[in-house]
Amino acid sequence: MHITIHRPEDLSTSLRGAWHRAMDESPDHANANANPFLAPEFAAGIGRYRGGAQVAVLHEGGEPVGFFPYERNALGVGRAIGLGLSDCQGLVSRPGITWDISELLRACGLSVFEFDHLVEEQKPFGRYVTGTFPSPVIDLKVGGGHGSYAEWLRGAYPGLAKTTLKKERRLARDLGEMRFVYDERDPRVLHTLMRWKSAQYRRTGRMDRFARPWIVDLVDHLFRVREEHFTGVLSVLYAGDRPVAAHFGPTSRTVFAAWFTAYDPELRYYSPGLIMHLRMAEAAGRDGVRLMDLGRGEKEWKDWLKTRELRVGEGFATRPHPVAAAHRLWRRPVRGLRNTVLAHPTLRDPADRLLKTVGTLRTSGRVESGRARPHAR
Repeated sequence: MHITIHRPEDLSTSLRGAWHRAMDESPDHANANANPFLAPEFAAGIGRYRGGAQVAVLHEGGEPVGFFPYERNALGVGRAIGLGLSDCQGLVSRPGITWDISELLRACGLSVFEFDHLVEEQKPFGRYVTGTFPSPVIDLKVGGGHGSYAEWLRGAYPGLAKTTLKKERRLARDLGEMRFVYDERDPRVLHTLMRWKSAQYRRTGRMDRFARPWIVDLVDHLFRVREEHFTGVLSVLYAGDRPVAAHFGPTSRTVFAAWFTAYDPELRYYSPGLIMHLRMAEAAGRDGVRLMDLGRGEKEWKDWLKTRELRVGEGFATRPHPVAAAHRLWRRPVRGLRNTVLAHPTLRDPADRLLKTVGTLRTSGRVESGRARPHAR
């Protein structure tokens, strides 16, 4: 196996085409290989704004047969491309290709490779996985292709479907006729979504991703990408002329990745986020998408909407090296503590309430001092 290293944004047209073919040649076009987070367009987007982004290209018989996107720092510490943002990670290869993880890390100049959403099919990483977690998905063609997801949901959760429709009618009555745009091209609404999401992060005590200019720039860039294997899709729910909920995420030909969803907090009692996801699922199914990936994480609304679960892994693939040992000693306890809290409701619920209290105090403190933090833009 011959391995070459490239900047993702500098890949030739022929290498991008080979990468796309590897995505398409998987036995099931709705499986992990077809996820837009594994497309060259996502890696190239990260490469525009992150200096350490690279791609290892695996060649066999002179042909490119595998693609491994990653980020590397000066000490040889590697991580999955877009770690912290990507909901699907791994090596994309043509069917039947075998590769060795030690050889791959050596060719990439990595002593350690950290991942947290590794797809289950990545067998060579197996012994380095420290934990696996459910990643809920929605099959938009359920029942062996017979019937729609909306029909399945009405049968599985009739109470939820009835309540959601009632709230949607009430929202239309109070604010104006409901209108849903699956692929909105107005960048002003994208910035409204980022403001809503930024406020939500702060309100709930989470890290505000949109306080990082490079993430804002990345989302702006991906919004403009319109390719067959990766399209940045902004979906918006309107009541009258007022946007009430929005979502931005990437989609491939067959997989829709749920990414950033937010809504007008003044309208939370109407459940606009849930209405939004139901409308997205219906529209994506009509557009030919077969799978909506909701991403790792336990949320009640994900349990309501999912039809099944995939498994994703986290861990550290390593080669014998002092830097690898130090990185594991530093990062693994942090991940272990976080996962312990998330796995136990008796710990998770109080922690969630504490974060929200901190977020409320932090937000009210800025308002009272008159030094409200501006949006990342």
